[in-house]
Amino acid sequence: MQEALQIDDPTFRDRGFGQRFGFGKHCALVVVDLIQSFTDPNSPLGSDLDAVVAATNQLIGQFRKIKAPIYFFTASYRPDLGDAGVWQLKMGGMSTLVAGSDGVKIDARLDRRESDYLIVKKYASCFAGTDFSAQLVSLGVDTLVVTGCTTSGCIRATVVDAVSSGFRPIVVPEAVGDRSVPAHQQSLLDIDAKYGDVVDMDEALARLSRYATEQSGGAA
Repeated sequence: MQEALQIDDPTFRDRGFGQRFGFGKHCALVVVDLIQSFTDPNSPLGSDLDAVVAATNQLIGQFRKIKAPIYFFTASYRPDLGDAGVWQLKMGGMSTLVAGSDGVKIDARLDRRESDYLIVKKYASCFAGTDFSAQLVSLGVDTLVVTGCTTSGCIRATVVDAVSSGFRPIVVPEAVGDRSVPAHQQSLLDIDAKYGDVVDMDEALARLSRYATEQSGGAA
């Protein structure tokens, strides 16, 4: 089992970086862009995310047990990419994200149900140009467990916007992935130092199981 990255450089540790948010009272699971264009290694935007999909399903199962909200995100655009802004100039592979195409569909291996939320976004962050924050506030959510891809892109952007919006972002390293291993590792270190808690799968599942105990009236 992969362990969460540790901030062991004295430059970080001795200056107070990497403090813990911890889990709050009410959490939601955020599944970012685990869509066919990203999970198919043969796609221009894709990479091998089989392990990430499997780990995300583990978390989905735990969230179903505690009856907490689950949000799936996809990115999709008009055929002319006119709603992608200048971002389309940076990545030619965005042409695989046309609305209605297979590329924008949630990976069928994920345990997604009709009761789950689905939000379409246009930019890296799940908060940019969406009503995500308002939905979370209305549900009383204070903690986000963030999964999906890519760690250096949409995951990092979402985590930064989450903490900027007053939420506690938790990232499970087994459940996020990237096309670049160095980018993945550096982004996890950066997130853990400044923006969110990087918490390994065993710890995350243990903490989520405590929600179930608390809901049943048992000891925390």
